[in-house]
Amino acid sequence: MELTTFWFIIIAVLWIGYLVLEGFDFGVGMLMGVLAKNDLERRVLLNTMGPIWDGNEVWLLVAGGATFAAFPEWYATLFSGFYIPLFLILIALIVRAVGIEFRGKRPEASWKRRWDAAIIFGSTIPALLWGVALANIVRGVPIDADKEYAGTFFDLLNPYALLGGLVTLTVFLVHGAVFVSLKTVGDIRERATVLALRVGPVAAVLAVAFIVWTGFDQGQFAVWLFGALAAAAFVAALTSGIFNREGIAFALTSLTIGFFAIMLFVGLFPDVMPSSLDPAWNLTTINAASTHFTLVIMTWVALIFTPIVIGYQSWSYWVFRKRIGTHHIPTEVLAK
Repeated sequence: MELTTFWFIIIAVLWIGYLVLEGFDFGVGMLMGVLAKNDLERRVLLNTMGPIWDGNEVWLLVAGGATFAAFPEWYATLFSGFYIPLFLILIALIVRAVGIEFRGKRPEASWKRRWDAAIIFGSTIPALLWGVALANIVRGVPIDADKEYAGTFFDLLNPYALLGGLVTLTVFLVHGAVFVSLKTVGDIRERATVLALRVGPVAAVLAVAFIVWTGFDQGQFAVWLFGALAAAAFVAALTSGIFNREGIAFALTSLTIGFFAIMLFVGLFPDVMPSSLDPAWNLTTINAASTHFTLVIMTWVALIFTPIVIGYQSWSYWVFRKRIGTHHIPTEVLAK
């Protein structure tokens, strides 16, 4: 296997890890405004992801760093052409992180409401815009002969990309609701299951429409295959939710997102950023890549440190695996 192909696969895996893990974080954040009835329940929702949310964001940092090092032309064109949506995502992630950290610093209800709004905003915007960005990358954007983005911000807001954004938004919402039902007990767990089953059909319709559009657009069997697997996994997840099998449902929503991302990257390869102006101007795994020596060094670093990171994160999930409820929140925490 060529190292350029190997690193394309590695970057795809990093994005899959990020979308699956941060996806339920975004879902939990969005649910702050609709699932929790009072401050105590909002505290429970935050605690479901409290020990792990910042670790989940490491996948995004590594994916960005790997793209910069392995495919600098891809990185440069992507971050210049998608500057506004990526900047909005960055602002939202910062606001969300500050909201999570600052919410409990003062006891006033108005203080907590403002930071709750920040968490909801900081979860919703990335959940929508990541789908918009990924859809645009796969379908192609205006790239000229100099391998530079030649479009505008509004070119990115096309119907296909907006549909992709609605898919990630709704699927992440269901993914987060299933995670809450897996991690909580009592009324919150029951309401989370009901919400997942109500939003699930809407997400399924949007996802199937996007998969069919992508299949006809790309015309590859593998795209249809992984799209079908994503749809089947999502339907199975909703079915598991009906029978209160939250662990199976969460595994299946994770598979849904994974298959969905694989579908996109399969449709993209061997390009990394197609040009909608002329296929000859596509950025590919060959013309966008770093030197062979750079890729060799990166490969050794990845082989040594990736198992360590995965092992540590797996351990943290195992440590904080138990369900929680309102009775687990100490009184002194609520006073903060």
